[in-house]
Amino acid sequence: MSPAPAPATLGELRASGYPDRSVKEELRANLLTRLSSGGRLFDSIVGFEDTVIPTLERALLAGHDIILLGERGQAKSRLIRHLTELLDESIPAIEGCEVNDHPYRPICSRCRTLVQERGDATPVSWIRRDDRFSEKLATPDTSVADLIGDVDPMKVAEGRYLGDELTIHYGLVPRTNRGIFAINELPDLPERIQVALLNILEERDVQVRGYRVRLPLDMVLIASANPEDYTHRGRIITPLKDRFGAQLRTHYPRRIDEEIEIVEQEAAPPPSGMEVHVPRYLKEVIASFTSVLRNSPQVNQRSGVSVRFSIGAYETLVASALRRAVRRGEEEAAPRVVDLWAILPASLGRVEFDALEEGREELILERALKQALLQVWTHRVGGHDFTTLVERFEDGLEVETSDLTTAKDLLEQVGSSSPLADVEPVLRKLEVGDESPSAAAGALEFALEGLHLRKRLNKTPGDDDGSWIFESN
Repeated sequence: MSPAPAPATLGELRASGYPDRSVKEELRANLLTRLSSGGRLFDSIVGFEDTVIPTLERALLAGHDIILLGERGQAKSRLIRHLTELLDESIPAIEGCEVNDHPYRPICSRCRTLVQERGDATPVSWIRRDDRFSEKLATPDTSVADLIGDVDPMKVAEGRYLGDELTIHYGLVPRTNRGIFAINELPDLPERIQVALLNILEERDVQVRGYRVRLPLDMVLIASANPEDYTHRGRIITPLKDRFGAQLRTHYPRRIDEEIEIVEQEAAPPPSGMEVHVPRYLKEVIASFTSVLRNSPQVNQRSGVSVRFSIGAYETLVASALRRAVRRGEEEAAPRVVDLWAILPASLGRVEFDALEEGREELILERALKQALLQVWTHRVGGHDFTTLVERFEDGLEVETSDLTTAKDLLEQVGSSSPLADVEPVLRKLEVGDESPSAAAGALEFALEGLHLRKRLNKTPGDDDGSWIFESN
């Protein structure tokens, strides 16, 4: 059976028994329904299940306006946008209303007059949940007119009196009535503009250029801020801080597997037609690299190291492998340790360093990457006996690699009748589950890099630009 048509007039809406509830009541009811079903609240939010999400749930159940505090790249904006999932799929509003008036409770002059004149015949339209969300990036040039509204000279030119409420052109906030309004980076909003938000948060009304207009807006206000701005520089005015009912502190992923899950979720897919397999241990190196930087005293931690850094590093790793595969005619693009070094020049602008480290930025990144490599190597294969492999280097074996060296060329340099024999145990410890030449070459290169970092092998620049030679100490 086809669903019944949605009510198209005020009379039909009343007859259908549609409830009269505020946005906060709507969010609360839908959240309770979602919680009773179990599972994660928001599927694409990773690492907040036991920290941020419970606080958010309590804030919504309490009917609070919320401010999110966190450094860049901590999913603040994504979390805010996910809140629309807790709104009804659609809600009724008086047709043609700029501020989404509820048919039962019109608040603007135009709709009050319309209901008075037409009664139950007042036309009703339905607004989708995605159209009930607005966000504004706070910038120094933001004006009261942008947020609240201003006199529309065109409406005055049409013949209306200047004192007529219908001459107002409403800003973003009134136009998000009965929805969710978000302000990103609230401390960047000039203080005189912040004052304009005071009445919205507390009295739920707006004032435009001295008009005697009161609009009892129904909305949830969400703001985001960097904690450094919020708690130290004091750029959010005190009365405005006081009006937020709940404060949520976001954070970076606290576990390597959470960082990897986010990277896998957000990284751009490889081009169609090209098979790319990134081994788990290289993903762990990237996640550990980011973690080392987040704990480095040489990095400006007030700015933070965003998860976008990990995502960009992963995409660069894949791009380096794709470049090699295409230029050397390999069927599979298989990232190896040598591709990790391509991350460094691409990442310089994504990390803010301490002022005292000027000129040493690339060296700091290189040391952090080596530290991450050694951590993963020790965890994965540190207990393996590499004596046989090291002895072969002592007998004169040298292995040269570069970002254009194919897996076949790398393995042939090992020189044994079965090149895989040297790396099969390493493959098992790395849980690669694949004994193809590309997987074996990646494991071999990972083993050699770790032995070099453990000072059991030398690694020197080769004759070709960008190549390296592993040899005996």
